[in-house]
This record gives sequence, C-alpha cells and structure tokens, in this order.
Amino acid sequence: MNENLVEHYRCAESLIALQSPGSLERTPGYFRFGPDAICYGQCSAGVSRKFAKNGLPDALEHSITNGLGVRLPFDPDQVCNNLRLERYLATSGNNQGPMDPWPLARDLYYFLRPAIPAGLRKHLQILYLRSWDKIAFPNWPVDTTVEKLFGRLLALSMKALKIDQVPFIWFWPEEFLSCAILTHDVETSRGRDFCQQLMDLDDSFGIKASFQIVPEGRYKVPDHFLDSIRQRQFELNIQDLNHDGQLFRSRKQFIQRMERINQYAKAYGAKGFRSAVLYRNVDWYDQVHFPYDMSIPNVAHLEAQKGGCCTVFPYFIGDVLELPVTTTQDYALFTFLKDYSIELWKAQIKTIMENYGLISLIVHPDYIQDRKPQEIYRMLLAQLCDLRSRGHLWIVQPGEVNRWWRERSQMRLVESNGSWTILGPGSARARVARAVLDGDSVRYMFDARGPHSRK
Repeated sequence: MNENLVEHYRCAESLIALQSPGSLERTPGYFRFGPDAICYGQCSAGVSRKFAKNGLPDALEHSITNGLGVRLPFDPDQVCNNLRLERYLATSGNNQGPMDPWPLARDLYYFLRPAIPAGLRKHLQILYLRSWDKIAFPNWPVDTTVEKLFGRLLALSMKALKIDQVPFIWFWPEEFLSCAILTHDVETSRGRDFCQQLMDLDDSFGIKASFQIVPEGRYKVPDHFLDSIRQRQFELNIQDLNHDGQLFRSRKQFIQRMERINQYAKAYGAKGFRSAVLYRNVDWYDQVHFPYDMSIPNVAHLEAQKGGCCTVFPYFIGDVLELPVTTTQDYALFTFLKDYSIELWKAQIKTIMENYGLISLIVHPDYIQDRKPQEIYRMLLAQLCDLRSRGHLWIVQPGEVNRWWRERSQMRLVESNGSWTILGPGSARARVARAVLDGDSVRYMFDARGPHSRK
C-alpha cells in the first residue's frame, strides 16, 4: 500500500509508516483526505457514490496514529491508481464514461467528418463541449490531487515516526524546479508543410520539440520530411494510425492497428506515442510497444473523452511511462475558449511549477500559421525561455524525460555516517532533497550544498 508513495519520492521504505487499513467498504466511491484532496476508492470511513463538493466523508479524521505508524481507512495505492488510471469514471455520478456518452454519435461524426465543412465541425465540437465548465472533478485548470495525497500521507508518516525530515531523490536533475516538454501534433498536409517554419521558430528560442506524425491516411509522409526533422535534432514520434477516431473502437481493432503502429515506430525510430483526440483505454496498454505515451490529460474537460489523471508527474502504466498532458491544447484555447492570450497557460505553468511537475504542451503546426495565434505562440516560447534563464525550468524533449524518469526509478538512497548518497545509473545528475514537515503537509528543500529552498 506504500508502493506509489515510495516510488514518487524515491525515499527509504523504512521512513514510511503507513499501515494496512484492514477491512474496507465493498463499494468504491468518493471521499476526502483533508480539505482539498478528493479520493476515489474503498474507504471504511464511508464513501459517496456521486461526487459532491461538500459533504464528502473525510478519511483524514479517521486516520489513527499509534506506536507503529498510521492506520488509514483506505489503501493509498488503490486511490492513487484510481486517479492516475481514471478509474473514478466508472461511477455514474460523473456523467462521463471511459470514452464519451454518445458512441454512436461519435462514430457517425467520424464517418461524415471528411465531408463536413471546417466551420460546421467547429460548431459541433463547441456544442459537444458546451457544459465543460460544469464538471466539478478533476479540478480545472490543473488538478494536483495525487500530489496533495502524497504530501499529506508523508506528513502523517513523519509525525508518527517523530521525524521532521525525510531525504529523497529530487524529481528532476540538477536542482531544476520543474520540467517542460513542447510537442507538435501534425494533423493535416497544411500542418506538415509548415513544420520547417515551426522548427525555425522553435530554434530561434533555443527549444527542441517533438513532432507526432500520423503515418497513414491523413497526408503523405515522405522520407525527406522525416529526415528533415531528424537532421535538425527534433524528436519524431507517432500519433495514432490514421486519426479517424476509431483506434479504440474495439479491443480487436486496437490490437490490429497497434501492430501496424508499432511497425511504424520501428521504421521511424520513434519512441513515443500519442493517440488521436487523446482517446485512451489504459487496460489495453499492454499492446503499446513504446517506452512512453503522451495521451492522458491532467484535466480533460475540453477533450472529447472526459476524465483526467489528476497528477502533474510522469508515472508508469506497466512498462509504459505516461507523460500526461498538463496544459490546455492550443486548439481548445483558441477555438473553444476564444482566448488569444497566454494567461491560461501562464496560470497552469505557475500551478505546475508550484508542485514541481511536468509542463506538457501541445501546439499544432496546423493552427498557429496565422499572425494572431503565432504571436501568442511566440509569447509562450518567450515565457518558457524566461523561466529557463532563471535556472528554474528544464526544457527538454519527451525522450529525455523518459530516460531521466526511468533512471530515477532505479536509483536508491544509501546512508553512510549520517549522510545520504544516490546510487544508480544517471545518479551524477541527481540531487538529494528533503521533505520537511509543514503542518499537515510537507515542503521541500535541497541539502545544504544546494542554493535553493523549495516549498
């Protein structure tokens, strides 16, 4: 029951003192763990089948500290997995299922889509999303429930053990506060033809992004186009198979299509995958033969498939590392919200950095070719560069995040004569940090040699 907490912090298991909850309610539901951490799972303190902002049972009040640790009325690993893997969508109280509530309408839309004018498509999409701001959970515009849960659990454990600090392996290399990846999904031939100019633009700010290519159906993918991305040291990944919205239509079809997608990955030398429209079904990820995936939003209010993983950190789904989409897509920003500014992006970046997480951005070459959206994109790039210049932000390609997170997952802390050392591949870039007790949660700081204090 401590696996996810230990994995998140990469700390010594002996410093975690959370005990088995024993018997649990058979039926899962919503409950709180403190004032602002919404959980979903089985809980002996009571649950609500429907989400409600007020009146949810508070499991923190039923957590008991004894001489051996903290006895919880729920299983933290179960709750964490229910959030990250969107298991809470199984409840009818959300009015949202694992795909969308109208599968026949979705199928009809994608069947007719090639013949639907772009203006009418946008109108239908806006109509579909008209009640997005009424969805109460996950929390818009960034949900950090998993991080709140981890911080509160660690604080409880520290109190039980009567310790005020827990050393752990810092989340990012070289004491960076946070990490950012910039991704470009190429959706049409018009977007494909703009990729050279987009690479010029990214390069002018010293940022290397990743390009997700649709290998079949949408547009031709000549070798010289792929080579141009590789030669300029941008990353090349796969986006779906043909972007027809039917990848997850059935398990059989998914297996058939993923076999072809995996073949394209080998041919392109691609390590990352993203599904079209951010459709997903984590129960089928055993067929995803990629080191990492980028298809699960943090909050999916403005996506065709609702839900959200409620975390701003990478996490493993079996052998696949998930790099969640933690910010609003450019298309949603410009089309649905009609917001031609970077204020929402800035607010999301601020929240993510306050939680030391991954800033994951999707900007399409198809939708930033006009002057107005391109100006907004330049402002975004300037914002990222400013944060990088202060030494706060590690801006890299998704593949580098995958390499780091896998290395970190194999590192371990070793104590010798009162000091802690990190062992394992890549440990030269790693830093020892400390979680310091701060009321009912924790704040972070580096060892004395580090120049920063983190809260």
